[in-house]
Amino acid sequence: MNKTQLIDVVANKSGLKRKEAEVAVNAVITAIEEALVAGEKVQLVGFGAFEVKERKERTGRNLRSGEVITIPASKHAAFSAGKALKEKLN
Repeated sequence: MNKTQLIDVVANKSGLKRKEAEVAVNAVITAIEEALVAGEKVQLVGFGAFEVKERKERTGRNLRSGEVITIPASKHAAFSAGKALKEKLN
């Protein structure tokens, strides 16, 4: 499912017009992004949690030249499924 399909599903299930559903979906995505950028954890009970995790600096290898390189530390968004979602999937 892509963003356009998600907007359509939200519009159909909520009774909102498509444009209103698009605004709502965009608002939710923006709120999650802003919270993650601020270093906050976003927890949606029954669904899951989004949080920022850090990767340490590490060494790697350039596969073309075989040269050892340093991969810098970075942050990434991680999602952990909640208990209710896990139960529905299994």
